[in-house]
Amino acid sequence: MPFIPAAYPSLAATAALLPAIELAGASAIEIGIPFSDPVADGPIIQEAFCHALAHGTKVHDIFACIRQARPTVSIPLVAMVSFSIVFRYGVERFATDARAAGFDGLIIPDLPPPEAQAVCAKVRAAGLDTILLVSPTTAPERRPEITKLCSGFVYYLSVSGITGERDRLPANVEENLRQLRKITDVPLCVGFGISKPEHVRQLAGLADGAIVGSAVVRRIRDHVASPLPEMCAAVTDYCRELCDAAQ
Repeated sequence: MPFIPAAYPSLAATAALLPAIELAGASAIEIGIPFSDPVADGPIIQEAFCHALAHGTKVHDIFACIRQARPTVSIPLVAMVSFSIVFRYGVERFATDARAAGFDGLIIPDLPPPEAQAVCAKVRAAGLDTILLVSPTTAPERRPEITKLCSGFVYYLSVSGITGERDRLPANVEENLRQLRKITDVPLCVGFGISKPEHVRQLAGLADGAIVGSAVVRRIRDHVASPLPEMCAAVTDYCRELCDAAQ
C-alpha cells in the first residue's frame, strides 16, 4: 500500500500516479491530506505537505482531483487525514464528500477512543471504512478498544515516533502482530519504516499489508523537476520491486 501526499508536486501528478501505482501491483493506495502540523510524519512527508499547502491546496481541490481520477483506478483509496481537518470541515460532511469523491476509507491517526467511537460511527454511516492506529507502546488493555473501531484494517506502527526509512524492522513486530491477531479478525497492515524488499518479505505471512510512505515520497521528490511520465516511472519501478517481494 504505497502512500502519496495529495497535490505533491501537483494535483495533476496525484491523478497520474494513482493508475500507474495500481499497474505496478499495489493492492490499495493511501493518500495523505496535507496538514500544517502532522502528528507523526517525518521530514520527507512534511516537506511534501508544506509544498502542497504553499501552493494553495484545499480539501475540496483534493476531492475534485480524486473524483476525476477515480474511474482510472479500481483498487481501494484510503485517505490519511488529521482529525483537526475533519472536525473543522464537519465530520458528516467530510465523510460524505470523501465517499462521493471515491475514497473507500479514512485513517485518522490522532483520534483515540473513546472520542473515536462517535466519529467512527458517522464515518461508517457515510459508507467509508475506519482505520485507527496501534503502536508498540499501546497498552494491552487499549488495543481491543482501538481494534473494535477498525472496519477496514488496523494500522500497526512498526515503531513509535515519526515516519521515515529505516534499515531494519524492530524485532518485536512479529510478536505484536501475533497478539493483535488474537483480538481482531480485521486485516493488519504495517507502516512506518518499511522501504526495502526484505522488509516486505519479513512481513509476508504475518501482516496483510505493508504501507510504504517516505520511500515512495522520496522518489517523487527526486523527480519533481522531471516530466510527469518519468516521475511516474520512478515510483512504479520501486513499487513493482516491493510488490514482487510480497509474492
